[in-house]
Order: sequence, then C-alpha cells, then structure tokens
Amino acid sequence: MTQELFREDSYLRQGEATVVAVTEQGVELDQTIFYPLGGGQPGDTGYLEGRNGQQWRVTDTRKDRESGQHIHFLESTEGLKVGDMVSMSLDWDRRHVHMRVHTCLHLLCSLIDAPVTGGNISANKGRLDFDLPEPPEKEHLTEQLNGLIQKQYPVSKRWITDEELDAQPELVRTLSVQPPRGTGKVRLINVESVDLQPCGGTHAANTGEIGEVRVTKIENKGKGNRRIILELLSV
Repeated sequence: MTQELFREDSYLRQGEATVVAVTEQGVELDQTIFYPLGGGQPGDTGYLEGRNGQQWRVTDTRKDRESGQHIHFLESTEGLKVGDMVSMSLDWDRRHVHMRVHTCLHLLCSLIDAPVTGGNISANKGRLDFDLPEPPEKEHLTEQLNGLIQKQYPVSKRWITDEELDAQPELVRTLSVQPPRGTGKVRLINVESVDLQPCGGTHAANTGEIGEVRVTKIENKGKGNRRIILELLSV
C-alpha cells in the first residue's frame, strides 16, 4: 500500500519516493504527495524527476481500491524502472485551489441540516447535493459562508478507530461517499467550532485561506435533492 504523505500534511509540495512498479499507464511509488481522485476531489498532477534530471509529467493520480497502491499516470514511462529514486513535485496552485474549495464545502455542509447525496470539486468551484425538501436562499447562504471564512477558524485533523466511528454514525454526513476505511482508523477533519466529519481529502489550515466565495446557483435535481454550487472569487 502506498504511504499517503498528503494525509498528514496537505502542504507538502515536493518529496522523494521509490518506484515499486511500472505499468503501461504509469508508475506506483512507495509513498506519494499526490492526492488520488476520490471523494469528489480530482487527482493531483505534477512531475517526477530522476537522478539524471529526466522528468515525467504526471497527468492524473488514482488509487487501486483493492491493492491500496496509487497509480501516477504519466505521458510516458520511458526511462523508468523499479527501484529508481524520483523527486515528486505538485502542480501546487491547482492543488491549493482544490484545498480551498474542499474546505469551503465543509463550511457549506455545516450550514445545511440535511444529508449530503453527492459532491464535486473543480478548478475554482465546488458543489454539494443535499437531501433537502426546500432550497435555502442563495444570497443569505453566501453571506453565511463568507462570515465563517472571515472568522479564520483553524482546521485540524485527528484519527479515530473504525469502532469509534461506528459508535458515532452522526459524524458521517455523506450518503454517496463513505469515509475511507481499511487501515483500522479513520481521519476526522475538524473546522474548530463549525464542523467535524470524516474526510480523506486535502484542506486549508484556516478558513481565512479560502478567500471570498459566492453561491452561484441552487438547482432542483429531483425529489428532495438540491444542488448548491459555489465558486471562489479569487483563484
């Protein structure tokens, strides 16, 4: 199983790793700073660099759910072999926007008292779907979100066991995506005084880092399903 360095530190931009497998699609590494596609958040992109200075473009990152290995998709694997040491570097600006949007979605979740049925993060916007009979008021929701952002609440993480999570089912807000399990422990993301729930994504360290946002649209996606879309006003 690939060691997920980003789980402990979302701000790692560079790192070292060893190639453990080379496939037609790309490579698997013993550890990684690249977040894999999942939970509505896109997989990271960036570069690998060999000891001889050769570079390989990482176009996507995905996780094999059975093996736990991360596949770093490359434009070409030419010149790479098992055992090679490589340097990793993220497309940081892209990742940081994802962190800001993901953190803002936690704030949105704290304001809507309803289960989450879906979600997605993209370049400068995100959305959550709620099992909600009536839509909230868009301008008021924008005002509430920016109020939480401006208070600069710290965002931290802690771990609990699978058994502790089973004993507190109210922590799980998402119906469509279950918390990542398999290691015997689950990571909780805590927006101090605002939100606490299991999440495997990457987040900003403080709500102030998100910057000003706007709720752009609230859509009716079927019976009791409301889609709330927001965007960052500065990228």
